[in-house]
Amino acid sequence: MALHFERGEYAARLDRLKEKMIEEKLDCMLLFAQESMYWLTGYDTFGYCFFQCMVVSAEGEIILLTRAPDLRQARHTSIVENIMIWSDRAGADPTVDLLNILSELDLVGTTLGIEYATQGLTAKNGKAVDQRLSSFAKLSDASDVVNELRTIKSAAELEHVRKAGVLADDALDAAITATKSGAFEGDILAAMHSAIFSKGGDYAGNEFIIGSAEDALLCRYKSGRRNLSANDQLTLEWAGTWAHYHAAMMRTIIIGKATSRHEELYEAARDALIGVREAMVVGKTFGDMFDAHAQIMDAAGLTRHRLNACGYSLGAAYSPCWMDDPMIYSGNSTIIEENMVIFTHMIIADSDTNTAMTLGQSYITAESGPECLSRHEIDLIRC
Repeated sequence: MALHFERGEYAARLDRLKEKMIEEKLDCMLLFAQESMYWLTGYDTFGYCFFQCMVVSAEGEIILLTRAPDLRQARHTSIVENIMIWSDRAGADPTVDLLNILSELDLVGTTLGIEYATQGLTAKNGKAVDQRLSSFAKLSDASDVVNELRTIKSAAELEHVRKAGVLADDALDAAITATKSGAFEGDILAAMHSAIFSKGGDYAGNEFIIGSAEDALLCRYKSGRRNLSANDQLTLEWAGTWAHYHAAMMRTIIIGKATSRHEELYEAARDALIGVREAMVVGKTFGDMFDAHAQIMDAAGLTRHRLNACGYSLGAAYSPCWMDDPMIYSGNSTIIEENMVIFTHMIIADSDTNTAMTLGQSYITAESGPECLSRHEIDLIRC
């Protein structure tokens, strides 16, 4: 088996889930999030683009319902022993197979916790599940149950996170080396990916962001590449990924001479990042971190140019996004606890002058203060 953790680690996670199910008064969990399945059993696939469900009973029995292409995938990557296959055919309805599994577990009339808030359960499939099961049992939205458990990382998980941090640094080193006047964005992107893949890293949960000139103001990936000008700005957001665990970073690199506006925005981004880092105290809230960001940005006159969130949790994630809850935004009362992994990003997009500035680092929370996952300083990078 290609397991990334010892079996004892998975057993401990199952125990935590069973305790949470008792707390939430759930007789069974229906997991549709690939991240949940991976965390609980090691099951590693992109087959969640089709219907699949991991059934977890209150007694700890685990049954995976999936398609034939993922049978061997589950056997090879997970601890799951009971794997049921629904057949591809005209008019196939895997919710019937799911109902049969639940019936065999004698769960009629019980409370089923369902992960609705996931890419692994489309609206169409979610409606089908509700229609099939609503008269069989009480259905409860349990989208946050496993996600909350995943937020606090074990020592073994943090080992993977730190390896991801090294890969993120290596990707930045490769980007800096490749960035110069006339450089092609595609070559920079290729160098970053090569630095990660050549050392055993994984695909990240979403595309790396890369954009220069006006595109440097964007904070999403877009298709299309250009060559850098003699005086330019290049925004990069990427993540080192090891065993699907992410450590994200973000930088705007200056090519040639920085403008005075670049310098102003960099100082604000630097001060805001330091402020958020200082607010990353065990016992404080995610909202406290956002307030630190907003106060510094607003004092610099950047209210119109900043975002309404400045970071989020990280962990093992699958496409289409490496972002995890909780996020750093106003009023988020989630308490910062030890052994969370948090990415903080300061993103400033001044469309009036077409000036971009970003700065982002990932941290592990601790009683003694946040542990930075990068060896890089937060100085303005000039190439």
